[in-house]
Amino acid sequence: MNQALALAREAAAREEVPVGAVVVSAQGELLGSGFNQPVGSHDPTAHAEIIALRDAASRCGNYRLPGCLLYVTIEPCTMCLGAMVHARIATVVYGATEPRFGAIESARRLLDEGEFNHRPDYIGGVLAPECAQLMKQFFKLRRKGTNG
Repeated sequence: MNQALALAREAAAREEVPVGAVVVSAQGELLGSGFNQPVGSHDPTAHAEIIALRDAASRCGNYRLPGCLLYVTIEPCTMCLGAMVHARIATVVYGATEPRFGAIESARRLLDEGEFNHRPDYIGGVLAPECAQLMKQFFKLRRKGTNG
């Protein structure tokens, strides 16, 4: 999660919402990483999780990543959770909850609906205070007109 937090800080430095993600194999090997970049890339799908999944899939030569864990600083949205299901991620580990758009336990509980053909395990709250503080600070600065 510390690597994901470092990536989230990189996103903030680029004036993107500070979310970072990494994909790790069951053996602990870093396979992919990413941070939010929809603004700079002009791509609404360029969330940290999607970038990390694309990176890992490219390195592995397969869009399916069975047995892998995805660490992300904020609870995934519906789009990102859907991509994790399609990639067959084994476990999603996230930091802070996302009350407006979180798709695992906050705004929605999509994994509990039982309609997916794959259901990753999940662990929330890992380094949650640090992850939440990074978001709060980013939006506080944004409201003041600077991400300084």
